[in-house]
Amino acid sequence: MAPYFLRNLIPRKEKREDARPLLTVLAELTWVQWALFFSGWLAWTCDAIDFFSVTLSVGALEKQFDRPTHDITTAITLTLLFRTVGAIIFGVISDRFGRKWPLVANLVLIAVLQLGGGFVQTFKQFLALRSLFGVGMGGVWGLAASTALENLPVEARGLASGILQQGYAVGYLLAACINLKLVPNTAADWRSLFWTASGISLFAAFVRAALPESQVFLRAKAAEKARGTDTSKKTKIFLRETKEMLKTHWLLCIYAVLLMTGFNFLSHGSQDLYPTYLKTTKGFSPDDATVATIIGNCGAIAGGAFAGYISQHIGRRLTIVLFVFLIGAFIPLWILPSTFGALSAGAFCIQFGVQGAWGVIPIQLAEMSPPAFRATFPGVAYQLGNMVSSAASQIEATGGDNLRTTVLKDGVPTDVPDYATVQGILIGVVAAFVVVITIIGPEKHGSHFEKHKAAFEEGAARDDAIIEEDVEAVDSHDEKDGSRPVSLEDETKEKQSV
Repeated sequence: MAPYFLRNLIPRKEKREDARPLLTVLAELTWVQWALFFSGWLAWTCDAIDFFSVTLSVGALEKQFDRPTHDITTAITLTLLFRTVGAIIFGVISDRFGRKWPLVANLVLIAVLQLGGGFVQTFKQFLALRSLFGVGMGGVWGLAASTALENLPVEARGLASGILQQGYAVGYLLAACINLKLVPNTAADWRSLFWTASGISLFAAFVRAALPESQVFLRAKAAEKARGTDTSKKTKIFLRETKEMLKTHWLLCIYAVLLMTGFNFLSHGSQDLYPTYLKTTKGFSPDDATVATIIGNCGAIAGGAFAGYISQHIGRRLTIVLFVFLIGAFIPLWILPSTFGALSAGAFCIQFGVQGAWGVIPIQLAEMSPPAFRATFPGVAYQLGNMVSSAASQIEATGGDNLRTTVLKDGVPTDVPDYATVQGILIGVVAAFVVVITIIGPEKHGSHFEKHKAAFEEGAARDDAIIEEDVEAVDSHDEKDGSRPVSLEDETKEKQSV
């Protein structure tokens, strides 16, 4: 007999929805489903490129503004703090009006702000722009996750979640490559990284604009229009259902924020100051530090995809716990060696564990959230966790200022911040917290949240508010304007019959 807590982590068989082979499910996907998933993934990738532009430019920004490391990391903290504002604004707009245009506007906004970041001349201007930038960035994750996942069959969502989340690692990797090859060869220096990131975000906005609205959302809007519900009435319903959702699910909201606080401390604590740690404490050259960062992100991509896939079979929480145990096992390899090869291997293994656990988060949050609010709830929980953990890089920078070590630089003993010990302690404590908070939390493995009412429909705040289409009313509406949205199930059946 397995221990109780392990039995509790494994989803019950009757809740399993992955009867069909994954390859069969993937082969049945339409080009629209593939394109919408890619659009969500690309948006999240852009978010990472834009965010890590600062992380990779800490040294250059210190010289540009004549500020110490802990001052520069203030920009990272402010960005994370203000992301909650963006998550609320764009999440509410998306759940009320749709997935497409709110995400397009979100991506255009961060492209403009990232472009402006490359033109600032003073440190105060830089901090102000990164704060505004945080508002733009805050909306991306919730909108990208709902766009990518709600249009896919249940059986594909575990793997899709892992791949989607690793858009963040891909973005970090792309930013590192740009920083390694483009930045040193341009007169604009660090500014060229910001401008390139801006262009990629604008491209992602064009991609989303070229694709249709989510079929799930179109179906709900058409049904409400057929019933004669006007815009003002839908807004009143939305506000009432939002209030009811918060009243009913306040404890779940607190839990989700605590979960995302732990996860954000894991990611930011292991990533934001990592290049600085390699250069300052380990004596790496800027190029070697960037290459080690790239190797770490390769581990993140592999871990996220693998964890997302196995979570479909062994459950979301058990997968998270197993990958967090991997993090604890590899902390020594991450901080103790001094050679490039060993530290790069440590970076690969740590990020395999960190982003493996993270790869389950998009689908875990989407499944546990009140279904009608799966853009707002996951996005706000994610960014509130970001806000609480926003000082991770400053905690490490301040810890390094007070915990020192001596290393040989060009044969001379030199006193430097001991970022290795600081990061090892922080990640170890946070990993233990994540294991505990994951075990005690809920899991709705295989939830059919795409069948739930939209947030502007009566009764949407109830967990059992499944769509019951008035077929006659919808058909009548379709005859008038020919806009009947085809459900994903119908689309798949039609493709199989062909």
